Amino acid sequence: MNKSRLEAFSDGVIAIIITIMVLEIKVPHEVTFEALYKLLPVFLSYIMSFIYVGIYWNNHHHLFQSVKRIDGRVLWSNLFLLFSLSLIPFASGWMGENEFQSLTVVVYGIVLLFCALAYYALTLTLLKNHSLDSTIHKAIGNKFKERISLVSYALGLLFSFWAPLLSVAIYAIIALLWIYPDKRIEKQITAQD
Repeated sequence: MNKSRLEAFSDGVIAIIITIMVLEIKVPHEVTFEALYKLLPVFLSYIMSFIYVGIYWNNHHHLFQSVKRIDGRVLWSNLFLLFSLSLIPFASGWMGENEFQSLTVVVYGIVLLFCALAYYALTLTLLKNHSLDSTIHKAIGNKFKERISLVSYALGLLFSFWAPLLSVAIYAIIALLWIYPDKRIEKQITAQD
């Protein structure tokens, strides 16, 4: 199967997700700094979610640069990732509108965990679809960042019941861990060129 349709579809869905997130920020009716200040939780939630969606888009792009073929399992794994990402606007908007209250941070954490699990599942599906000497196998390596992220999301979920802002800080730290595209894949692709 040709991977270009999957990449184009994924790019389109991710663009729509970002568009939905920004449309959820309501313009204040008052022309004051106080009105803007009231939007601060919504805007902070949007910034973090935009960064997360950007990280997934970047790494998705790099991941598919390292593969030669896809099959039906890859298509479904990719759809699971896109489904998970499509929940971010709801969770982000709800969390921001309610000023990071506990339940909203729990739901946001669950969505982020789903996204991480979906990306991990997509990666494993792609690995199973390629030989051990392929670019993707050489690039992925020990999956340390993936595992530390999954553990951190679980910790963030636990803390969100008692200290939701600590959970948000954990989620922000995970984003910082992933802010740069996956260098493992870049190095393998560059080495082959």
